[in-house]
Amino acid sequence: MNLAFRDVRHNLFRFLLTCLGLSLLMAVVLSMIGIYNGLVVDALTIVRAPDADVWVVEARTQGPFAEASRIPGDTRDAIARLHGVEEAGSLTYQTAEATFGGRTHRLYLVGVEPGRLGAPSDLAAGRPIGRSHHEIVADVGAGLALGDRIPLGRDTFEVVGLVRDQVNSGGDPAIYLPLRDAQRLQFELAPPAARVQIARGAAIEGKNTVNAVVARLAPGASAEAVVETVRRWKHLAALTEAEQEHLLTASVVDRARRQIGLFMGILLAVSAVVIALIIYTMTMEKLRQIATLKLIGAPDRTIVGLIVQQSLALGGVGWAFGLILVMLIKDVFPRRVVLEPVNALALAGIVFVVCIAASGLGVRAALRVDPATALGG
Repeated sequence: MNLAFRDVRHNLFRFLLTCLGLSLLMAVVLSMIGIYNGLVVDALTIVRAPDADVWVVEARTQGPFAEASRIPGDTRDAIARLHGVEEAGSLTYQTAEATFGGRTHRLYLVGVEPGRLGAPSDLAAGRPIGRSHHEIVADVGAGLALGDRIPLGRDTFEVVGLVRDQVNSGGDPAIYLPLRDAQRLQFELAPPAARVQIARGAAIEGKNTVNAVVARLAPGASAEAVVETVRRWKHLAALTEAEQEHLLTASVVDRARRQIGLFMGILLAVSAVVIALIIYTMTMEKLRQIATLKLIGAPDRTIVGLIVQQSLALGGVGWAFGLILVMLIKDVFPRRVVLEPVNALALAGIVFVVCIAASGLGVRAALRVDPATALGG
């Protein structure tokens, strides 16, 4: 007979209650893994959205995400004429707050040139931006629907299209709007401020400024060659898409990523300790029964199998229930939770190793018990 199964059936309620506690702990660990992955994916979303090979920014900066970057708007024409460049587009980036639906929302505004590189093309609903003013394409996370009107600055914009999973590294949903409107929002002073600057004799900065120019290369063209050509112009800097992605993960979100990773490691350590304590406690409660088995001549492998099988059953059921729970509630989180199959399998392997190691304490206590204990001695 299978002693582990018989013991579980005899104490079914306590076993299920213990599995529930472990499943909640496994759900927290899986959630932290998903949040960790989601943080990296969110940080790279805006970089990958234009599907560009080269990013051109202000000289001696790592912009537009790591640092402020401002370059002339006509830079796009110069980049488009470089050998190997197939298509180019100008972009602006800024964070803004807007009030709609009775709430204040934090948004990430991306200025794009309709019909050029950088404009969103993979729409979930609606159509792309077709006019040079007062139309936007919004991420569904902003809570907007097609036809909604939202005030930005001194103008009102109409939602004509929707995209999915377009957020910045902070999780703010992206709003794509025409470049001219974005430049006005970012670079044009309000009338009172403009009058003050004129009265002081200060120069008013032109609105034909962008934060970055992106370029897509022709098949076979070298991104490194284009980047090196742009860098020789002295007043511009350039990065490949790989360099821009590395910059975001190694600089912009590095501390948040490491902090979540450290917390995830602590949770795994806590899970190991909890499983070990549970298995040890369950073993200590069965010492008299184990002594009885020894007294009637049960081999050590039978006793070891009883403890190890129960340990693996606890870990397996807790992992499975935790995974199911996370998959059911992951869309409720305010930030994206990305849980890949390899993450769940890796945690399953860790739980297996932890259960085997944790059962060692129980096995040690069980093998050292005196058979006389069964007689009350």
